[in-house]
Amino acid sequence: MRSTAAFVRGLAAASLALLAGCAGMASKTDATVPWSDAQQLVLVTTADWNATTGTLRRYERDGASWREVGSATPITVGRSGSAWGLGLNPAQSDGPQKQEGDGRAPAGVFRIGTAFGYADSAATAWPYQGMSASDWCIDVPASPLYNRIVDAKAVGDAPVEGSTEPMRRDLHADGDVRYKLGFVIEHNAGHRSGAGSCIFAHLWRAPGEPTAGCTAMPEPAMRALLAWLDPRRRPVFALLPEDELERLHATWRLPAPASSR
Repeated sequence: MRSTAAFVRGLAAASLALLAGCAGMASKTDATVPWSDAQQLVLVTTADWNATTGTLRRYERDGASWREVGSATPITVGRSGSAWGLGLNPAQSDGPQKQEGDGRAPAGVFRIGTAFGYADSAATAWPYQGMSASDWCIDVPASPLYNRIVDAKAVGDAPVEGSTEPMRRDLHADGDVRYKLGFVIEHNAGHRSGAGSCIFAHLWRAPGEPTAGCTAMPEPAMRALLAWLDPRRRPVFALLPEDELERLHATWRLPAPASSR
């Protein structure tokens, strides 16, 4: 449960980069950030870099500002907290840096990749791929398929050797429900070896249980989130400790921390 980028089989480009037309005009100030065209925002905040729990909120752009919609939901992140990842935002040197196997969720602003799950379809307008027993996310840094979801039937068994990330955890991991429904968080889209792989938002197995580096939530919250995501509104996913959001929200054109409103 660490980061991912593209699907090797033709799903890659279409699913992971699909974020089409924008609803409304961004302001000139907003154009200073790569996500200036985003009209939907999934924002996760934690108390600090080492916190394993936090809160997820959804926002829609209202002119040049963000308006919260729906209900906030509790989430969990990595067992070691969070660390700066590789996303859309400028690199940050002040704070921990995400590495493979460190148990930290990547912080920053990221594109949202394809949704996935155990069923053949889901109630969402977002690109969705039903997973099979032969689908794996490659978390082996030396692999040329690092940080990609692949079908062993297409690439062969050898490239999948050593990966600990079957996408059908119910079949490979004693009925594990965590990947029953989720979506890719586009951390390390350039597949930099050792920088972290297979980062998802997915279901939690139990309330408060941390992950290996993903963001986990209750199933009703995930279903509501997927039903809300609209490809035409070019949504992004952001995860930040509260102090970092306080420091960066004005520059990065993100909502202010809930505690300071």
